[in-house]
Amino acid sequence: MTRHVIQMSGGIGSFWAAKRVADQHGTADLVLLFADTLVEDEDLYRFLGDAAAHLGVELVTVRDGRTPFEVYFDEHFLGNSRLAPCTKRLKQIPCRKWLEANCDPADTVVYVGIDHAEQRRIPGVIKGWSPWRVEFPMDDEPHWSKDGMLDECRALGIAVPRLYDLCYEHNNCGGVCVRAGREQWLLTLEVFPERYAEAERQEQRFREEFGKDVAILTETVAGVKRPLTLAELRRRYEGGLIRRRRKTRQLALADVAA
Repeated sequence: MTRHVIQMSGGIGSFWAAKRVADQHGTADLVLLFADTLVEDEDLYRFLGDAAAHLGVELVTVRDGRTPFEVYFDEHFLGNSRLAPCTKRLKQIPCRKWLEANCDPADTVVYVGIDHAEQRRIPGVIKGWSPWRVEFPMDDEPHWSKDGMLDECRALGIAVPRLYDLCYEHNNCGGVCVRAGREQWLLTLEVFPERYAEAERQEQRFREEFGKDVAILTETVAGVKRPLTLAELRRRYEGGLIRRRRKTRQLALADVAA
């Protein structure tokens, strides 16, 4: 019998991927596999519990045991929007170790919650999970927008992760994902200033400890790309030199047509 393993990130896409797989294949051989980075928003864990209870499937949690910044210090490399070693160390490797210990590629399918709007990521994900077969339920019809997924989740009586209602695009790493851009960091500065302050402190500590002029963010001035530290971004924001482009999340958006 085929084992169905959902890469359960805590995002809305992975929940609906799990829901579609459960509806199609049942839950007897369904596994919800979550890799904990230890810096997730508290409400992500609540959502995972609610999602697992709704599906009637126990959540399997794996951990490396380090936080993203601990990975950066160990590897002498500060994660950024282009390269983030934390993804490999804290998510991919722990999940792969679990698969190797518990699943045979011959009779296992891994599911990832990438949706139709993220098709460009699919080839890399397939290559990264080889030799396991990977499928993407949310890339299949009907194609749903992220807001549509959130609305459908509410219709099931499950409260959506609060980061979405706070206008984050993703429910990961508590709003301090290094792969996020400047706008998300400004949002975090507004709604989670203590998290921003800790990331700023860790970034500065990294710069001092390794003597490197690096930063999570960059900016291009006169055609030259240079580091933009979280401290400098905060100073510009507090000085009124920059503003965040404010977004509001629509709570009743129609599904995107195929």
